[in-house]
Amino acid sequence: MTTSSIRRQMKNIVNNYSEAEIKVREATSNDPWGPSSSLMTEIADLTYNVVAFSEIMSMVWKRLNDHGKNWRHVYKALTLLDYLIKTGSERVAQQCRENIFAIQTLKDFQYVDRDGKDQGVNVREKAKQLVALLKDEERLKAERAQALKTKERMAQVATGMGSNQITFGRGSSQPNLSTSYSEQEYGKAGGSPASYHGSPEASLCPQHRTGPLRAQSEEPPLSQRPPFLLRPGPPSCPASDPAQPCLSWDPAAQ
Repeated sequence: MTTSSIRRQMKNIVNNYSEAEIKVREATSNDPWGPSSSLMTEIADLTYNVVAFSEIMSMVWKRLNDHGKNWRHVYKALTLLDYLIKTGSERVAQQCRENIFAIQTLKDFQYVDRDGKDQGVNVREKAKQLVALLKDEERLKAERAQALKTKERMAQVATGMGSNQITFGRGSSQPNLSTSYSEQEYGKAGGSPASYHGSPEASLCPQHRTGPLRAQSEEPPLSQRPPFLLRPGPPSCPASDPAQPCLSWDPAAQ
């Protein structure tokens, strides 16, 4: 966290700023980067609240009255205003038209930093663009309509992603992983993990089975079952290495 961020947070506490005012202060800070679109969207949504609207606009006008080394406050406030006029409540544009003189004066904003760079040019250019937009009602309507379409499209994308997650594996556009894994691991016949644990004869290779497999209900009692013996499997046994023992019935032991 930067020193300026800490100082800004302290001021927020001391001055008991509201949530809306804090968001505007963050969006129009002196940090050397612009306000995020997500933060400006939050502020735009708050303009539809009567109380928050008053707090937002009051803080924006306060930032626009800054000067000198705080030129970023002014430039970011103009950037935020441009966004709010297009995506926020219509009252934002209405209030800006009523106070357009305050924005027009910024077309003459001057500030040269210690390195001799004219930082005021950014403010002057942004003020000109904003004044032109406010004076062109048809263009403003078109800009607001386009912004609304973009917002609705983004909302649909977000909703679609959420619904795909909820209906995952139930006819959604996402693959049904449970079915996929079932077919790969247990076969398409609907096998289950339990099918891997059958009778001893079921685990033997075909050449070492003594006869057709019997159902579990037909297995003889333990006292009548022949003993299991281990003996090397024949070379032709496809299921075992000749050097390894192969499980089978030994007729001599019966």
